[in-house]
Amino acid sequence: MAHIDLGVDETMFPGITGPLRFRAETAKPLNELAEVLLRGPNSLPPGERELIAAYVSGLNECTFCCDSHSAFAAAQLHEGMTLVEQVRADLDAAPVPDKLRALLRIAGAVSESGRNVTDDLVKTAREHGATDVEIHDTVLIAAAFCMYNRYVDGLGTLAPTDTGMYAEAARRIIDHGYTHRG
Repeated sequence: MAHIDLGVDETMFPGITGPLRFRAETAKPLNELAEVLLRGPNSLPPGERELIAAYVSGLNECTFCCDSHSAFAAAQLHEGMTLVEQVRADLDAAPVPDKLRALLRIAGAVSESGRNVTDDLVKTAREHGATDVEIHDTVLIAAAFCMYNRYVDGLGTLAPTDTGMYAEAARRIIDHGYTHRG
């Protein structure tokens, strides 16, 4: 049970969905940010951006965000959950393009501290074809997910163990986006 009364049945509105319903005025910009970062125009496919969110959430040990964004990434990546799990288990051994691996390393550095993003990490990403927009958005996705993770965990919200719930949410996000209220 959440640390505060969110005014909703947490089994129906787990994780971030309860706090977003609790404060509609803060939900709107948080959802809009997620929409722009994870689904808006960008040279990285949405599945890869969701993978960055899942990776950071896993590093931050935020079960709800990690499980939900892992499902969102898997639903949009050809290799599905197998690839997501490989990235989360061992980034160095995961079968991802070098550019994505370099961007995930930047995201991982951000999850520890923005100051951990070094010139060498950025240089490596550029050497593998990352654009300034992709580097910018990777840093912002990672930073935003540090905030989202702390929001979810700081309020002690419910993280369902039913993976089917996350797969259902993935279909909604893919079909309608983050700003749709259903």
